[in-house]
Amino acid sequence: MPVLIDIDSEDHHLFRRASNDGASALLRDHAGFVNCVNIGLVNNMPDSALVSTERQLFDLLNAAAGKLVVRLHLYTMETTPRGGWGRDYVRRFYLGINDLLNSSLDGLIVTGAEPKAASLTEEPYWDSFGQVIDWARENTQSCVCSCLAVHGAVLHFDEIERHPLPDKCIGVFTQMKTTNHPLMLDIPSSLRVPHSRWNEVREDALVENGYTVLTKSANVGVDSFIKQHKRSLFVYFQGHPEYEAQTLLGEYRRDVGRFLRRENENYPTMPKGYFNRDAEETIIAFKREALSDRHPEIFANFPVDRLAQDVKNTWHPAAKRIYRNWLLCLTSQKIRRSKSLAVSN
Repeated sequence: MPVLIDIDSEDHHLFRRASNDGASALLRDHAGFVNCVNIGLVNNMPDSALVSTERQLFDLLNAAAGKLVVRLHLYTMETTPRGGWGRDYVRRFYLGINDLLNSSLDGLIVTGAEPKAASLTEEPYWDSFGQVIDWARENTQSCVCSCLAVHGAVLHFDEIERHPLPDKCIGVFTQMKTTNHPLMLDIPSSLRVPHSRWNEVREDALVENGYTVLTKSANVGVDSFIKQHKRSLFVYFQGHPEYEAQTLLGEYRRDVGRFLRRENENYPTMPKGYFNRDAEETIIAFKREALSDRHPEIFANFPVDRLAQDVKNTWHPAAKRIYRNWLLCLTSQKIRRSKSLAVSN
């Protein structure tokens, strides 16, 4: 069963990607089906990553769902800064926060965004973000927070501050499983997960505030962790299990362009554990050229096609299993709740 997209306009790219002819009929048929898991996606990514983020999470849910029926709803925080194209796009395909607050969902996924302000509380969407996660802890079975949304949620709930890193944490890092929680069912003792962030929340502060660490790394600290907030189990990923094979390459290329245009003064950190040796040598050669003759025109020489041939999605099997476990947890909770209501009636 494909993931079903709850959007009025069927010209959205995910309809074509799913090849789910008759999707509207399927949505009607399964609207009240107890095994239909309703999931909201609050996409807080910038305009340039709106479509790719939808695709990444859709594909991961689609791979994880198996025979489960998943109905995906798209939401936006209107306070997130956007350009003309982005405002038009979310207006066409997304519902707003008021719609979310009046919805009925089993699970919610809240994405991060590139940090702009020195403090998260100074981000223009901070108040809306607080509304979203406060609603989620009272009205969902589980909420997944990704990257910057992780840092915002633990700050909002428990006043845990993020810490800036000396360099950007970017690459694919080996994580160790630290617990046998149901979300970790059939997950190997070590797994690889992409990370791309400038900040971190630390294990000692999390444990002191009642969070349970699921995976962590000696190199990049905590990867995933959980905590029950009222009704909802919050699942936190400092990394990005949903990333596609070439996502880190695209981010690195973007940061190289920013350096060449003098938007940033430091040459970006090369993703660790991601490229093979030949690709790394190619990247180092380009870096030498860029540092010796820094101007925007050199960006056209960035060997993106050459590098794209070698990157591989080594983290997908574990990511698929984790999201499969999450969907199964949502389904079992929904069935138990349905039976409880039937008995009470």
